[in-house]
Amino acid sequence: MFRLQGSKVLAVDMTGDAVKAKNGSMVAYDGQMAFKKLTGGGEGLRGMVTRRLTGEQMTLMEVRGQGTCWFADRASEINLVNLRGERLHVESSNLLATDSGLRTGTTFTGLRGASQGNGLFTTTVEGHGQAAIMSDGPAVVLKVSGQYPLTVDPGAYVAHQGDLRQSFQSGVTFRTLLGEGGGEAFQIRFEGEGLVYVQPSERNTIAGDL
Repeated sequence: MFRLQGSKVLAVDMTGDAVKAKNGSMVAYDGQMAFKKLTGGGEGLRGMVTRRLTGEQMTLMEVRGQGTCWFADRASEINLVNLRGERLHVESSNLLATDSGLRTGTTFTGLRGASQGNGLFTTTVEGHGQAAIMSDGPAVVLKVSGQYPLTVDPGAYVAHQGDLRQSFQSGVTFRTLLGEGGGEAFQIRFEGEGLVYVQPSERNTIAGDL
């Protein structure tokens, strides 16, 4: 159902089924398509309320029909993730599309969310199906195991999946060492078993020298 045309355009072939995508990300389609805006971006009332409280800008649209629809967003790189019943955690700004077999919602992430200025909730995608996530530059998928925990700059974090525990910690970055930082540095530490997606370009963050 999902396929990439190049690295920056997602093609979705539909036969009467539906796909949820970031509002305004459709760039072309053939066949017969119907578009409907989905308020809130999450499933049910809780998803709507938490997004209003945290100010996360995630508006989805539902596309249903017969034919092919193409999606893209600001020439971002697109990565396909196959889910087989597990849960994917992804920053709302990095989620492009999910197929109809997946549920979207929100989960509380505490201080890590506050450090990024993206609210205290992260988008969740779970079930069986495909999701398309975006990154600023080609994403790197890093494996986390019990023997090898992983520390990530919040500005480079895109998504993670698997049995992972997160902790929010202060630390020292290269910018701090070079005298370019203006405050305390913060990092995300992942422990357990799973995968973390990071991008080679850092988004703007708040809470000190992130």
